[in-house]
Amino acid sequence: MSARDALSFLLSWTVAPFRIGSVTPSSSSLAALMTCDIGPETGPVLELGPGTGPFTRALLARGVKEEDLTLIESGADFAALLKRRFPGARIFEMDAVGLRHLPLFEGPVVGAAVSGLPFRLIQPRKTLAILEGVFANLRPGGALYQFTLGQRCPFDQPLLDRLDLEVSRVGRTLRNFPPATVYRITRIKTVRTCGWLFA
Repeated sequence: MSARDALSFLLSWTVAPFRIGSVTPSSSSLAALMTCDIGPETGPVLELGPGTGPFTRALLARGVKEEDLTLIESGADFAALLKRRFPGARIFEMDAVGLRHLPLFEGPVVGAAVSGLPFRLIQPRKTLAILEGVFANLRPGGALYQFTLGQRCPFDQPLLDRLDLEVSRVGRTLRNFPPATVYRITRIKTVRTCGWLFA
């Protein structure tokens, strides 16, 4: 993490603490944990709230093509920075709530979504809209990777039940300030049963 990125992040947090959610960018350790399941075979990747791009850099290091990245960033300064750093990626300066109404892809083609959004600071109604938008774009088997600085998953069970989602813990890193835990969120797999006819 460069001193310039740290300063940029701190200034943005000062202006909008509830939108940023942290005073420092995510560490390389957290970025590695967030992207450990993702590679070139994943195909298109959606990133929410990339900020200065630590997860974006980790995705590229894992072999994801820059042109396979779609970045959703609501901060104008961060969006401009991302466009300079990752010119091959698709970058949208917008609120992630808009994913539900804006067709970014032709069908559910995204293999994974990576989120740096501070969902504990986002209203439940907006969280629902964002998750609906993400999973509308994820293909079957795709997953959302979300980190939290808290002690538990940032998505409450009633919300997960409403969207037929399940959570598994990827891991925790102490090499982040503050320490962070990463979760994988996927759709619950439905079991198909055969009907039996009895004479």
